[in-house]
Amino acid sequence: MLRFAILLLLICLLYRWGFGKWPWDGFGGRSSHRQNLSEARRLLQVEKGASRDEIVAAHKRLVATVHPDRGGSSIAVHEANDARDLLLADLSDRLETHEDR
Repeated sequence: MLRFAILLLLICLLYRWGFGKWPWDGFGGRSSHRQNLSEARRLLQVEKGASRDEIVAAHKRLVATVHPDRGGSSIAVHEANDARDLLLADLSDRLETHEDR
């Protein structure tokens, strides 16, 4: 039984190393782009259709509170950065699409 557990652990670690995610990560279903945008807006506390300045200001406010120097964590800062980047990319995509019309 112990051999089986060690073998299973080794397989999981190799899978993580090879694919960059755990084997069970796929069971929860994939997040859609809309869900990711919604989560980013929720994290930064901005409304749908927020401007670039609003997104950047919200990001600065959030990072000021979750920064490791203020008792937060680097993971929280990375999440804030990812949320900002996602919303800004979506904003530029929407502006480019609107200009093409």
